[in-house]
Amino acid sequence: MAMFIRVDIDEALQAETALHKRLVEVCPVDIFAVDGARLVTVEKNLDECTLCDLCIDASGDKVKVVKLYE
Repeated sequence: MAMFIRVDIDEALQAETALHKRLVEVCPVDIFAVDGARLVTVEKNLDECTLCDLCIDASGDKVKVVKLYE
């Protein structure tokens, strides 16, 4: 389980398969993966997130990176 962040994926994004591919490509630390027809997060990579916002820029409000600290 990630200690520093959680990535929330809006259920509406699951219908946008082109966006799945874009998110997998844009993330520099491989947080996203496609599992069948669903976009999922790769748990073991979550704590590698650099908070670059590339996934948010690519998806608008359909992906949220939530800090679990502060």
